[in-house]
Amino acid sequence: MARALISGTGLIGTSMALDLKALGWETLGWDPDPEALAGGVRAGAVSAIEGPDAVALTPEDLVVLAGPPSAVRDTLPELVTPALVIDVASVKAPIVALARTDRFVGTHPMAGREVTGPDAARPGLFRGATWVVVPDGASETDLEIVESIIHDLGARPVRMGAEEHDAAVARISHLPQIVAAALLDGAGEIDGAMDLAAGSFRDLTRVAASDPSIWMDILTTNRDEVVAAVERLRERLASLTISDAELARTLEEARRLRASLTPGLAVVRVALEDRPGEIATVGRALAETGIDVRDLQLRHAPYGGGGILTVSVRLGDEEAFRAALEEAGLSATVATVESG
Repeated sequence: MARALISGTGLIGTSMALDLKALGWETLGWDPDPEALAGGVRAGAVSAIEGPDAVALTPEDLVVLAGPPSAVRDTLPELVTPALVIDVASVKAPIVALARTDRFVGTHPMAGREVTGPDAARPGLFRGATWVVVPDGASETDLEIVESIIHDLGARPVRMGAEEHDAAVARISHLPQIVAAALLDGAGEIDGAMDLAAGSFRDLTRVAASDPSIWMDILTTNRDEVVAAVERLRERLASLTISDAELARTLEEARRLRASLTPGLAVVRVALEDRPGEIATVGRALAETGIDVRDLQLRHAPYGGGGILTVSVRLGDEEAFRAALEEAGLSATVATVESG
């Protein structure tokens, strides 16, 4: 397969097109929003076409439905094509049920950013990410083709049924979005609370910077599972307020589960001054030591004066990295170690 039609040139569609094009694919793009389509073209990701029906597709072609769930649901019932069709929406059961083409595979890349649109797209967005592939109704041949493409994009395909997927993402993606919004709403009720917000609050509410219109689409499409997740969270929170033993157990279990997300990592905090070249100095220290970075977070001081760069590295690399930073004139400490 060497030609892909990307329907929806937002963050995911344009990022996917950039990677496919780098792999030698011909990438065509269409979006009902002319500005989004122009952004995909400007990024060098796609050649614009006038509409999804503007090209005669063959069995060797790939169609990527990269719009929000509502757009995919509108498109699928009318779509009849010999091409292999996939979608990348974050809700699966309602979409898989609407497919009329024989060659449809529902997928969901577990990758994204708080910002949206083609200007936020970047090559390598999916590298190292888990990418759900839904086998419901799909042939084994098409599933293997899709998994091969996902491997080529640097991601890890994982097969999961549509209903199982929707229940899982309601708890690890959709519920956190609602919780972040509720936390910010609550903080906004107290004068001066936002001025006190530090790392933990910022980390917990990062996803609230996402486009609300996109999230309304996702949350309403997966409403039943989201409601179930909210009710279960309500029950858990209530139990934690009446039992010290349950609170202690939950905190310990949460610590264990959180460590399993980033096994064997050390966290190094670097104090940055408000002057040019600070980040470049960190980069040189990394290059000189050859240390592999697993995560980066930068917290700016609210009123200027630099900030704190938190760098997660492999366990055992933290002291060499700290020494290189201090030799370069930066102040660094090993804050925590996540042992898994």
